Parts: sequence; structure tokens; C-alpha cells
Amino acid sequence: MTAIGFVGLGAMGSRIAGRLVTPGNVVYGTNRTRSKADGLVARGLIWRDSPREVAEQADLVFSMVSDDAALDAITTGPRGILAGLRPGSSYVDMSTVSPTTSRTLAGRVRALDAVMLDAPVSGSVLAAEAGSLAIMVGGDPAAFARVEPLLRDLGQTVTHIGSNGKGLIMKLAVNISLAVQMIAFSEGVLLARRGGVDPKLAIDVLNSSAVGSPMLRTRGPLILDRPAEAWFDVKLMQKDVDLALEQGRRLRIPLPSTANAGELLTRARELGYGSQDIVAVFDVLAQLAGPDIVAA
Repeated sequence: MTAIGFVGLGAMGSRIAGRLVTPGNVVYGTNRTRSKADGLVARGLIWRDSPREVAEQADLVFSMVSDDAALDAITTGPRGILAGLRPGSSYVDMSTVSPTTSRTLAGRVRALDAVMLDAPVSGSVLAAEAGSLAIMVGGDPAAFARVEPLLRDLGQTVTHIGSNGKGLIMKLAVNISLAVQMIAFSEGVLLARRGGVDPKLAIDVLNSSAVGSPMLRTRGPLILDRPAEAWFDVKLMQKDVDLALEQGRRLRIPLPSTANAGELLTRARELGYGSQDIVAVFDVLAQLAGPDIVAA
């Protein structure tokens, strides 16, 4: 049996950890808010009170948190993952954070005679539940080979991208398109609606046209029927856009559509949409456009 640790049992982390709680694994876990782990504990997850205690029990530790600050909080200090990580163990961080931050952390893990992979994911909470995520991995190839079988229980596609931080670079490249596509799609639906076209029909036509994509076919209909629980909220999308812009500046490449997306996401947060799913950008655009004056 494999001893697995999982730190960070939020919307995505809990779904991913849930796929690891099987008869063949012993899974230890912790989260800042314990109540979010109650369902997993009922299914067999063994609760521990700190990331350090999780790491002390596990041969393989996963984490999934929201940003760089949260990653620092779970990894450093006397209660952090690094304090409990055992020599020879593996640590897989699935968070979307700065590639620079992740590389620095990987160096600290190596100093403990352990190994770290960055393995950010693309996909919604539904994909996490179904095990159909796309997982992009950065780090040592031999370490990747050891954890790949478990990762394939979590993702439909699992790709080793390169050295530490490269998985995160690829994830940011993906999320640039996610943000820009969602905004452009919303602009198209709003234009059609203001031009007198039924918005549901507009969504169907756009998704059946050349611009349709798997992401838009899944998320497009949510413009008119937003989920009660955000699949991917505005503030997290803006965090990823900001990370991409940071990498663009570091690599000296222009990212104009990403910058425009960042400005609209900032406006969305100012208008109170921060915790809403990113399909809320449609409502932001509609609000900025003012009252409907629909063409005859």
C-alpha cells in the first residue's frame, strides 16, 4: 500500500484527493478549514493537524493551494511540509504559482534529499472528480516516472514538460487562452444579444462554429446559468493572468491580449464578481455597456 499525503482540500484539492482515497492507498490529509475534509474523512482519509504531520507519514506528498503566499504557509516553518519531509520521499505541488517560487522551493526540497515536481492542472472541478484533468509536470524525469501511474488516475492527459517550473510555464500559457477566449466569447454573445439575437441561440451557434473549443462548449452555456459554486473564480483567474504577465516581463515578450484580460478582471473584482465563476465576465461587459438597447 502507498502512503500518500495531501495538503489543501479546497474545491479542487478535495476532488483530486478523493480519487486517491482507494483501498490500495493510505491517505493522510490536512486543510486550513477542517470541515472541508469531513466528507473525505468519512470515506477513509486520515486527518492530521498540520502539513508537517502529513509529510512525516507519507512517501508521496501532494499539495493544492491558491497562490504563492498559501504555498509558503504550508511548506515553511515548524508545522510546514519541509519540516516533515523524509529523505527519499517525493513532493508534488499541483498549485498554480510563480515558476520562480516553485523552482526555489524545489531547491529547498533537494537539500533535504527529497524531490519535488510542479504539476499544475487544467480543468474544472467536474474534471477533477472524473479524473479527466490535463496535468503538466516539471521536474526530474525519474521522479516523474515514479509518480506517473498515480497522476494518470487523476488526469486524462499527463505530460512531462521539462525541468522544475516548466509545468507552471505551460499552465500559464494555457490560462492565457482560457481568459482571453472566455472574454472574447462573452463579447460575441453580448454583441449578438444587443443585435436582437437570442443569447442561447448565439451561444449554440458560436460553439458549433470555427471558434468553438472544448472549454467554450463546456463553459459557454454557463453564461446564462452560472453555477452556484464557481468552477474557477475571477480572483484566481486574475492571479494566473498576473503571473503570466510577470513571466512575460521577465522573458521580454509582449502579451497584449493578456494585459487587456487583466484589466477587465480587475474591473470585475471592483464590481464585486471576485468569487463568481469566470463566466461572470459576460455580466461585467453587459454592466459596462449600460442598459440594453436591442436592435429591432
